[in-house]
Amino acid sequence: MDDHENEQHRAGDTTPPQTAPARRWTAWRPGHRLRRVGVVLALLAVTLGGIVVGTYAGGHVGTDIGPFRAELKLSPSLTGGTTVDIPPLGALLLDSHDGPAYLTVEVGALDQGRTEALIDDPASISRASQSAVEDVRAGVMRLGLKTLASTVLATLLLAALVFRDVRRTAWAGGLALVVTAGSLGLGAATLRPQAIEEPRYEGLLVNAPAIVGDARRIANDYTKYAEQLQRLVGNVSKLYTTVSALPVVQPSPGTTRVLHVSDMHLNPTGWQLIRTVVEQFGIDVVIDTGDITDWGSEPEASFVGSIGLLKKPYVFIRGNHDSPRTAAAVAQQPNAIVLNNSVTTVGGLTIAGIGDPRFTPDKETSPAGSGLTSAVADQVIGAGEQLATTVEKSPRKVDVALVHDPASAGPLSGLAPLVLSGHTHSRQVSKLPQAPGKQPTTLMVEGSTGGAGLRGLEGEKPTPLTMTVLYFDQQKLLQAYDEITVGGTGQSQVNLERHVIRDPAKGDQVPVTPTPTRGPSESPSPSSSATSPSPTTTG
Repeated sequence: MDDHENEQHRAGDTTPPQTAPARRWTAWRPGHRLRRVGVVLALLAVTLGGIVVGTYAGGHVGTDIGPFRAELKLSPSLTGGTTVDIPPLGALLLDSHDGPAYLTVEVGALDQGRTEALIDDPASISRASQSAVEDVRAGVMRLGLKTLASTVLATLLLAALVFRDVRRTAWAGGLALVVTAGSLGLGAATLRPQAIEEPRYEGLLVNAPAIVGDARRIANDYTKYAEQLQRLVGNVSKLYTTVSALPVVQPSPGTTRVLHVSDMHLNPTGWQLIRTVVEQFGIDVVIDTGDITDWGSEPEASFVGSIGLLKKPYVFIRGNHDSPRTAAAVAQQPNAIVLNNSVTTVGGLTIAGIGDPRFTPDKETSPAGSGLTSAVADQVIGAGEQLATTVEKSPRKVDVALVHDPASAGPLSGLAPLVLSGHTHSRQVSKLPQAPGKQPTTLMVEGSTGGAGLRGLEGEKPTPLTMTVLYFDQQKLLQAYDEITVGGTGQSQVNLERHVIRDPAKGDQVPVTPTPTRGPSESPSPSSSATSPSPTTTG
């Protein structure tokens, strides 16, 4: 009997059956936990891979938008947003939503039948644009559903190949459904319809006005975003169906367009850019905040001869690179107005300006150009104080004040709604510290319209050429502005950013910047409420 039992023991499994506590211990052993973590990570990796593959493979649909055949595409992104690509004219970039999904709308060919209708009946453009909003909405809905199905299918196929397990494949498909639907839902929840009012344009400069549209047509009410989209489609329709020059909408009565340029530094490319913008944007007045030359010499005086070719009022103040000889040469040009602590009215705008008190063409050898001493700070701030006195005594309310160095702007706070300057070769928009009971004042610092001249070519990339188109309403308050940036000397690609001021009376909602103060021995400027470094050295 014992031999029989021993034989059975040897023939059977020598490992006794595990009890329930033993099985739980096995599940929580370190090796088993690591294996489970690995499975989870693999599941997530396969899911994300399937989502990416599915998005690129199926995240696109064709749809009709007005008279166009358009392609809508979704792609993974960290920031979200929308690009409306209008080849060969350029593209509009919209900050339309947040989330990991980026929408691209590529406007393609016109439908032949509808194109003929557009040519024969111009009113059909308006009718076609009326359906644009519904066309886009329907297209985006189809795109979302197709992308959802595509990502889930791609994830299921990928999981089946990797895991060869039904349960894990189902888990991957479910995760793909949740992640994709959540991403699309996040985009819908963070949708900003008003983003179409402030597009960023990339493309050829001559096409910018017609693509972006006229600033005066921008609705102040967010609920009118549908009209903006319809107008955009209408503008593009006109571009494709007009065989002559690109159309530019005329400004409404009372709207004044001003082009702000600064720091040309003898770059002839700057004049070409200015002429193009003046023609294409219908500019009424050009304002130059100085440094049109580098050394202020007599031979350089011929550089200003292009002012008369613009055939527009040209308001100029001296920069620290401009000599009195430079100012005299500008004053001799047709339509040119040189301000030196004086006030003028042009294009319905009352403009006050003062030249930079320094003349520092060579900063390496000129101590006065260092911008680091209290004496220099006193000079620059003193110029702002002189202009502030002139503005206060002006019989007409000043709409725009001009200084070359933004460090001169402090004393003008509360005396004019807008101060324009240059000098730093870096564009910046900010608010001056507001004195109690005074109106808010916006300070707009322009970059360099000449790309900083020859010095702009010293780095790896040329310094961008910048200028700004300002739109003033009938009350002569700034209502919108377009920031134009050309990639560098000799380049024709541009970036245009539209900014809309919701309440022109309060100005642009931008941060407040502190203004420099005099040295300890001098009394501070009345409107300077904070200290900051001395006047900048660029320019």
